[in-house]
Amino acid sequence: MFITYAIYNQSKTKIYIGHTISLDQRLKRHNGELPNKKTSFTCKNKGSWTLIYQENFNTRKEAVKREKELKSAKGREFIKNLIKK
Repeated sequence: MFITYAIYNQSKTKIYIGHTISLDQRLKRHNGELPNKKTSFTCKNKGSWTLIYQENFNTRKEAVKREKELKSAKGREFIKNLIKK
């Protein structure tokens, strides 16, 4: 199973959208609990990253498609509305 997700860093007011097969492990990487690339977006924007949205898919192709949709203007608006709630 593949997961498309959005995380939010409240201290930096940043949003990150991605996809993975292991959400728990991926969140640990974003939050610095596991090794991560020093040049990654979440490493450069240190702080606590919180999961705000996730969707499950059977194929990677579907997950990537949804990730691209969430990265569009309409998708980012959808994510920002989740944060406001």
